Amino acid sequence: MNKILFTEEFCQPENLMPFTLTRQIQDIRIGILTIREKWERMLGLPSFDKKEADYKDLSRSMDMDEAAANGTVFMIHGNILPTAKLVRAIKKLKDGEFLTDSLGNGIVYRFTSREMAGRFKIKVGKALILDEPVLSIQYPWDIVALNDRALRLDFQLITKGRKSAQIHRSNKVKGKANIFIEKGAVVEDAVINAETGPVYIGKNATIMEGCLIRGPFAMGENSCLKLGSKIYGATTLGPHCTGGGEIKNSVLFGYSNKAHDGYLGDSVLGEWCNMGAGTTNSNLKNTAGEIRIWTPNGEKPAGTKCGVMMGDYSRTAIQTAINTGTVIGVCCNVFGSGLTPKFIPHFSWGFDDINRYQPERALEDIGNWKKLKVKSITKDEKSILNYIFENF
Repeated sequence: MNKILFTEEFCQPENLMPFTLTRQIQDIRIGILTIREKWERMLGLPSFDKKEADYKDLSRSMDMDEAAANGTVFMIHGNILPTAKLVRAIKKLKDGEFLTDSLGNGIVYRFTSREMAGRFKIKVGKALILDEPVLSIQYPWDIVALNDRALRLDFQLITKGRKSAQIHRSNKVKGKANIFIEKGAVVEDAVINAETGPVYIGKNATIMEGCLIRGPFAMGENSCLKLGSKIYGATTLGPHCTGGGEIKNSVLFGYSNKAHDGYLGDSVLGEWCNMGAGTTNSNLKNTAGEIRIWTPNGEKPAGTKCGVMMGDYSRTAIQTAINTGTVIGVCCNVFGSGLTPKFIPHFSWGFDDINRYQPERALEDIGNWKKLKVKSITKDEKSILNYIFENF
């Protein structure tokens, strides 16, 4: 069986924390789809993860020799977004060849069992250079920076050769040709401007009355925009998300809620996050100067607009005021007076960095939140979260 084998090696996944603590890079959502879903669709192949000998090695992880035991393997760096030109170049590769960018950085390796020179080594032959810029995410704020481009690419990929469901006559629309509504979605009495970018509405999604939407925008299956929401592109609501208030240039991976009034801008929320009513983030310093953001390797510049990067399973109390360029770790219960600190560690209880959210209580609370969306916490999730608590 031919397959894709994703690798995080050389991608420095630590720079994409908090999102890479609970998932592989290729499972980050950007645009409409995750990186994994994009590659599977464009190459028409199933995907697996290269074993990295860490706590994220799960059921679909395998060594290179195991992957190459039957069929051809395309080993792809997990932080790279596919384009039509890149995929065409990959399909021209022969066994033992690899594709690089203009700087010589590897993008994709094609190999079979004949190219294996031991369990962890590949005999590499000819190198081919891709003559277009490579789209890759290096830091969390790249997800926001590239979301406009990714939305447009995914819209073309998903809708090509397909017909949208009918747009209800109660809506006021511009750029009708750039609007695609999946079966079962309910969209009525909204104002949608798709002249500024495509608008994609997923299966069984709901846009309530009075919503104002300016593309590019996408919402996944079973997501909901509440009454009178104001959405600026480029914004993505993943599957089973709830949006409300004012949202601009932000990505919610899935199963997360920003359901009430308040502002969310230039931000990324992981899965199973919840922003309490009135929560608002700053995305611009009062000086309009450069924003520097926490990473495990020190603060890095992120331009002049950057909001909050919130890890999976984290929540804010009502009326939380989130500072410019804030990183909130995995599984935090955020509350306190005044602006938040610029970095809130994983499993924080409040944001005074005194108390920790103990795993037993955290897992119980996650289970309660999951029940609200008819889901339950898995064995793998428990294992990953316990490891994060003990080691990060």
